[in-house]
Amino acid sequence: MKIREVISKIEKRIPLQQAEDFDNVGLLCGSWDRDVSGILICHDALENVVDEAIHKNCNLIVCFHPIIFSGLKSLTGKNYVEKAVIKAIENKVAIYAIHTAFDNDFFGVNAGICQQLGLKNLKILQPKKNDLKQLTVFVPKEYSGKVREALFSAGAGSIGFYDECSFTVNGNGTFRPKEGSDPFSGQQGVRENADEDMVSVIFEGYKQGQIVAAMKSAHPYEEVAHQIYSLDNTNHYTGLGMYGDFEEPMGETDFLKFVKEKFNLEVIRHSDFINKKIKRVGVLGGSGASGIKTAISKKCDAYLTGDVKYHDFFLAESKMMICDIGHFESEQFVTQQLFEIFSQKFSTFAISKSIEKTNPVNYFI
Repeated sequence: MKIREVISKIEKRIPLQQAEDFDNVGLLCGSWDRDVSGILICHDALENVVDEAIHKNCNLIVCFHPIIFSGLKSLTGKNYVEKAVIKAIENKVAIYAIHTAFDNDFFGVNAGICQQLGLKNLKILQPKKNDLKQLTVFVPKEYSGKVREALFSAGAGSIGFYDECSFTVNGNGTFRPKEGSDPFSGQQGVRENADEDMVSVIFEGYKQGQIVAAMKSAHPYEEVAHQIYSLDNTNHYTGLGMYGDFEEPMGETDFLKFVKEKFNLEVIRHSDFINKKIKRVGVLGGSGASGIKTAISKKCDAYLTGDVKYHDFFLAESKMMICDIGHFESEQFVTQQLFEIFSQKFSTFAISKSIEKTNPVNYFI
């Protein structure tokens, strides 16, 4: 199987279009058309991880963090990024990064944190906005089933945990073919009255090209009458962070001990105790201070994330306990999650988890 085929298959499960605009996801180096000998899943594709991939005969590294984030103006090995990239290129090892595409996935990074905590009733903390569109198309009644099937096959009509969602209204359409036309029904110069269905579906904006192409391919008309609208609706199944509830609330000290044990932590930095039970918890893997105010608005009693600055802790405002458990520590389950996804998708070559240490932060206790 080619690298191109592997990537195409995995992006149907974790679309890169889910990633944040600032991110650098996808194939960072390597040939699309090389046969895959093995895949190594890792958190950061550092030079020691590339060495590990070479040793394990894996010529595709799938990393969470992109090793190339900002632009490279030269490749001379002057820093850790260039050293890793040079070694990968010299040894024909491709590097593919998934980062915020998995952060924004409903079953991604933050779902892994929530699962570890045992939270229930999970919801996205910061759902994506301006992400949904609606397509309305007018089609002869006898062809509406065929057009609907084409739309569904192209990815339209998926809403949360439901797919093949549509709405159809029957009515009468009119059109008059002009000179130069080749009408499916009717004749030039004569107004045609047609029994038509109006079919409506909702879809994520990044699918628009493939959906419109599928619609036109299945539609019998020479000119397909359709409209596409951008919706104000929020996509509640894609976005950063999550929150959920414990079945039974616990005290603040017990909660911190519980988190420390579940995440195998050396230390937790946290805001003041506010003398309330912890029932609802918000999480955002990685650098998540941006979600503090949202977590408060969702009535979270505690919020777990990493990279919280001094002044960020003041944002708790005695309403919620903010817990900085560390950037890497909050994302520590990602490698296992990706390993399980890739193992389910591919069985014809070896898939390994990296055992190399890549967390740059150390603690002296």
